[in-house]
Amino acid sequence: MFLSSISLRNIRKHTDTKIEFANKLNYIVGGNGVGKTTILESVYYLCTTKSCITASDSDVVKIGENSFVIQGDFKGLTNDNVQINYSHNENKKVYMLSNKQVARFSDIIGKFPVVLLSPADHSITQGYPAERRRFVDSVISQASRTYLNFLIEYNRTLKQRTYLLNRIRENYSNNISELDSWNKKLVGTAVEIIKHRKEFVAEFESYISNSYQKILSNREEPKVHYYFLDGKCLDNLENCFEQLLAQKEEDEIRRGTNLVGPHRDDFIFEINGISLKSYGSQGQHKTYQTVLRFAEFFYLKAKTGNAPLFLLDDVFGELDAERSAAISNYLSIVGQAIITLTDFGNISFLKMGKEDRVIKIAAEGNITYA
Repeated sequence: MFLSSISLRNIRKHTDTKIEFANKLNYIVGGNGVGKTTILESVYYLCTTKSCITASDSDVVKIGENSFVIQGDFKGLTNDNVQINYSHNENKKVYMLSNKQVARFSDIIGKFPVVLLSPADHSITQGYPAERRRFVDSVISQASRTYLNFLIEYNRTLKQRTYLLNRIRENYSNNISELDSWNKKLVGTAVEIIKHRKEFVAEFESYISNSYQKILSNREEPKVHYYFLDGKCLDNLENCFEQLLAQKEEDEIRRGTNLVGPHRDDFIFEINGISLKSYGSQGQHKTYQTVLRFAEFFYLKAKTGNAPLFLLDDVFGELDAERSAAISNYLSIVGQAIITLTDFGNISFLKMGKEDRVIKIAAEGNITYA
């Protein structure tokens, strides 16, 4: 699968921009503030129905306009035209797939697999557990519709259970009996999520190791550990989870929130047996973040049988020449990638193929091809 073209209308600084992509490496080159990242954001919209930068679609609309349109053509086993229309006045977004409106945005997840490596990835290795959960959930969800459905159901249950906990806090005697049924529902979906995550980590670690060797040879050994249910449940997840809920019940009611479950899990990254978050250098963090995205690419390719689109936003500017060269060589085997660069100076490390394309972007989204 590859994206042959994309059109942007009234998106951030782009009034009317159209780009034709090569099915190999595409280098988008331009100065700061000309809209390079917005192109990647728009591709991400086509693949996932949402922005990779903001939670609000209204933030994407060009200043002074009331709507935006993104249109893209995918080529592969089937040819798919995608169009996203958003109206700020109606606060409504419509996703059209081959001229048919998609009723549920979640149905698109995994259809056009995508991997994005950007400076924001620092939060995966250096930020809060929620960022690592978001990364893992995104990868598994693109590969497994079953997991995505469990995740959606689990989040719905959390919301309902939070509402109930607050009702119980206000009137304990009348509502406590309802908690048992919600506990059973919570445990049922949570255990499935934990099992999927455990299986994923066990398998994904080999993809991390392979990618690390490609970039750093054998100088460092990466590992990842899954920390779930406060580290107290190794076997018999259902019973252990129920016991934890019983122990936390009074505290949950007092605070009106869910204190037990996979929404509180964490994933621990290590290099040579040492915690990356606690002791890793900036170079090690950046390398690990890059490795995670390459591992995601090859994992999704293996699981879906479809090579994801690989998006890289201003990655080379933060790496030394040696690691940049290794990543450039590695990119030559991934398929289609779209890569933003600030300029074309001092990029002798890039491995350019005959089928690769340089796309120069100037102010107002003006495009030329080199």
